[in-house]
Amino acid sequence: MKSEDVAKKKKWLWPEELDALRAAGEYHRLVFENAHVRVLEVKIAPGRVVPVHTHRWPSLAHTESWSDFVRRDADGNVTLDTRQAGPPPKTQWLEPMAPHSVENVGAGEIRVYVTELKDTAD
Repeated sequence: MKSEDVAKKKKWLWPEELDALRAAGEYHRLVFENAHVRVLEVKIAPGRVVPVHTHRWPSLAHTESWSDFVRRDADGNVTLDTRQAGPPPKTQWLEPMAPHSVENVGAGEIRVYVTELKDTAD
């Protein structure tokens, strides 16, 4: 399912076990959380592959350090390869994300702060 389709759904389709903090906690650190927002720091070293996980809520993502990466859906199909698509904007809006993995295929660390807006979906 495409991310934009996920945003249109009223009910989240995937189990809590796939939440980024649970399924890929080595790469996602909780910075802050309340009833309205959840802020995650995402760090991916070169050559590392983040396990399949989800992001339930739409978010604002701010990139502190960037490296080329490949995002794959739960079936392993490439959905984004920045070596071909180019770097994403430093700050961007992201819709909820269905199960996916991320592989850092570049030479540097990826570090992104993601502010998820919990009030907007469910």
